[in-house]
Amino acid sequence: MAAITSMADITIIGASHAGGEVASRIRQGGFSGSISLLGDEPYLPYHRPPLSKAFLAGRTTVEQLSIRSKGSYEKANIDWHPSTTVESIDRAAHRLHLTSGDQFEYGKLVIATGGRPRRLTLPGSELNGLHYMRGIADVDALRSDFASGKRLVIVGGGYIGLEVAAVAVESGLDVEVIEFAPRVLARVAGEDLSAFYEAAHRAAGVKFRLGTGVDGFEPSANQPDRIGAVRCSDGTVLQADLVLIAVGLVPNVELAQNAGLAVGNGIEVDEFCRTSDPDIFAVGDCTAFPLPFLDGKRVRLESVPNAIEHARLVASVINGTPVLYDLVPWFWSDQYNLKLQSVGFHHGHDQVVMRPTTRADGFVAFYLKAGRVIAADCVNALLEFNVAKKLVAENILVDAAILANPLVNLKTSIGPVG
Repeated sequence: MAAITSMADITIIGASHAGGEVASRIRQGGFSGSISLLGDEPYLPYHRPPLSKAFLAGRTTVEQLSIRSKGSYEKANIDWHPSTTVESIDRAAHRLHLTSGDQFEYGKLVIATGGRPRRLTLPGSELNGLHYMRGIADVDALRSDFASGKRLVIVGGGYIGLEVAAVAVESGLDVEVIEFAPRVLARVAGEDLSAFYEAAHRAAGVKFRLGTGVDGFEPSANQPDRIGAVRCSDGTVLQADLVLIAVGLVPNVELAQNAGLAVGNGIEVDEFCRTSDPDIFAVGDCTAFPLPFLDGKRVRLESVPNAIEHARLVASVINGTPVLYDLVPWFWSDQYNLKLQSVGFHHGHDQVVMRPTTRADGFVAFYLKAGRVIAADCVNALLEFNVAKKLVAENILVDAAILANPLVNLKTSIGPVG
């Protein structure tokens, strides 16, 4: 069969949250040309945060994960190509080569390839029963192994690992978390928050092995092709019926790199998400972006709000009304009945101010540097989170005693908060 050549004025590689948002916002901004969205999954762009929470627990369906309906893309005349994988980018010809052998020509290109779970290449890592989590298929595979009484070992005490631990222990599994760092959430949270979440998980029945690595995986005596145990770096052997590896994300930069685009810790883009090729943009988790909040330091953010903001930038440029990045980085996590909302980056703080809230299971950790709030972790504290976003965004000098006093209304004491 002869190769098929398609084309679009705007072609987007990756039907991710960022990719789908770019397509929709370009059209909403008045663009009248053709738009094509290429995704390697059979699903429309969908919300990924619920994967390790409500979707894993069975409280959310695939249809409910979708960000927009199929009809909304059709109405906007956005051409969706599911289960389509791009093999290479020919920048000179403005052409994509697909693994199917077909080709796709573009006017402008947007790379929204996201990332993939960091994999372990240890003895036994090929055994069945070892799971990773990034997409719907990953969760389906993990959920098929879920059963009350089974022994789940989670390698990695970050957000994904802890969110899955919460779902698993509530589902009746025996759960143990192995974390190389001396505390959970070590890369993303301060010590107080780490201690709080470790205590919450222990109270629910989760066990922890901190400051410990993994040397390999051992097969089951009854099923030699399946996981049976995890061998820790301290010599301990943990029996396991299934294992989740949650040790971080690797940005999907290979397409860009092989095409000769500038790549560092992600595809390098400017303040409008333009790559080193003027006809190619990149957005979301796969990019290294000059963040205004950090005085233009190039960082890679794995967050939905950042992906949406990138989409807004690209759409504004393509529609001829460029706008600058206008977001203070923030993140969230749901575990048990605890909603964590974090804003800013706590690294470099010289003071931590703890504030209780009206809820017994709520509190705020404010991180200050030279008297100004640079970050905050808010647990079951929506009002305080909204105030914290203002404090961080506007670099406001604030009295630590006011922050610590739960009787002081922060909203009124620092002025209007949107």
